Amino acid sequence: MQYNAKAPYTVETHWQIEEVLDGDSIIICHRFTGLQKEIRLYGLDAPEVKINRKMKEDEEKSSLPAQLLLQFGLQSLHFVLSVAPPKTAITIITEQENYYDYWNRQLGYVILPSGLCLNELLLQNGYAKATQQYYCGKLAEYQTMNRQAQLDNIGIYSQVKVF
Repeated sequence: MQYNAKAPYTVETHWQIEEVLDGDSIIICHRFTGLQKEIRLYGLDAPEVKINRKMKEDEEKSSLPAQLLLQFGLQSLHFVLSVAPPKTAITIITEQENYYDYWNRQLGYVILPSGLCLNELLLQNGYAKATQQYYCGKLAEYQTMNRQAQLDNIGIYSQVKVF
């Protein structure tokens, strides 16, 4: 993942994943202070893992039944758990101009010990879709990654064309 050195980013180290909530949200814990916070991944949206308001909206937008979307949400969750289980040490990179979402969750790029970006892994493997709703400076790249996963029929795209 390449960043423009002049762009204003906040880089936070010494965090670890405490809990994976779903395919696009995690709870992290600072390894020294014990401080916890929720991180919403930039630039993508994964299906929900429970029936809620957003699930109803996704059901209408996609024309897919909630039960199927729920299965996709669980697949996305399991993918995250497979590449970034609890206790994984991570670095969070946040764009200063786009720090929080509507629900006041911190947005972030989650960098794994391997140097890979969790946001990008989800898109490249077809377990999330690029979205403007959680805008980020890498949105155009994320849309390209999302399209490639669709064309390659991988992840959730192996079962449906859109979600």
